[in-house]
Amino acid sequence: MADQELTCRDCGGTFTFTDGEQEFYTARNYTPPLRCKRCRQSRKSGPRQLYDAVCAQCSAQCQVPFEPKGDRPVLCRECFSAKRAEG
Repeated sequence: MADQELTCRDCGGTFTFTDGEQEFYTARNYTPPLRCKRCRQSRKSGPRQLYDAVCAQCSAQCQVPFEPKGDRPVLCRECFSAKRAEG
């Protein structure tokens, strides 16, 4: 199979349906995608509710995708990424 250029039904942009993706879809009897990756992801997640918080580590104002309840520390994106990198 060769790569195919498809047109997204939502945004009208073109996207590549790669040979590997075609094999994956065929093996699972899926129909080819009708939307580009960006439109598929935005459709899945929809608008995201963000909540105001204060980082427990650096005291910066931030927004997080969950409602802080006070029982656990909340970290801003930078502190969270740094903590994750430490392991």
